[in-house]
Amino acid sequence: MPEPQDQHQQSTPVIWHPSPNFGDRPADCAIDMLVLHYTGMPSGDVALTRMCDPASQVSAHYMVEEDGCIYQLVADSKRAWHAGRGYWRGCTDVNSRSVGIEIVNPGHEFGYRPFAVAQIDAVITLCQAILRRHNIPAHNIIAHSDMAPDRKEDPGELFPWHQLAENGIGLWPRHLDADADDKEVDPETVFDSLLQQLGYGPGQKAENRIAFQRHWHPQCLNGPADAHSIAILKNLINQCPAL
Repeated sequence: MPEPQDQHQQSTPVIWHPSPNFGDRPADCAIDMLVLHYTGMPSGDVALTRMCDPASQVSAHYMVEEDGCIYQLVADSKRAWHAGRGYWRGCTDVNSRSVGIEIVNPGHEFGYRPFAVAQIDAVITLCQAILRRHNIPAHNIIAHSDMAPDRKEDPGELFPWHQLAENGIGLWPRHLDADADDKEVDPETVFDSLLQQLGYGPGQKAENRIAFQRHWHPQCLNGPADAHSIAILKNLINQCPAL
């Protein structure tokens, strides 16, 4: 069984709680994605038990409790089973290229609620440590719902992505043009095209729109291509020369 990842420069203690649910990453496969989830279960204990049950065939590299306690279940070098079917920027095997973090929250099914301050502080510390170890670009730090918008909502519209971005983790719109309400001839087409440029998959337009808004425009979760969503998308894409 693999040993826990070296916690070099990470101030928050990490508890090694190994899961049997992992495999080898493909040879020469770079770790260049970070996927954030919520557990979506009644408690952290229930989620931890499930991710360590061989019969469940699910796991994540880390789980962060509401009090800020961090568990590591799978070594970074191994392929955890957290993402499932999905797509991001051409990749359909996200597990092989990513590190997955489960953040304890009952989720939409069991009473979705704001994330605790201590918990988010621990998530930020953990993400920063992961980014020091792996070359993960900001546009590949995503929600589970970003890569699987047709079946996932996590970590949801209450997750403070802006706070992570303030600490160097992921993308967040900045310096939006006040006159960015473009008079597009067909805003729906523009919206969908920009979503694919950012990384969303083809063929699920309505779900892509809502997933995007859940992450970057949580005040608007109805899906239509409002001008502000388009302005945010353009801003995010402009922050990433590779896109």
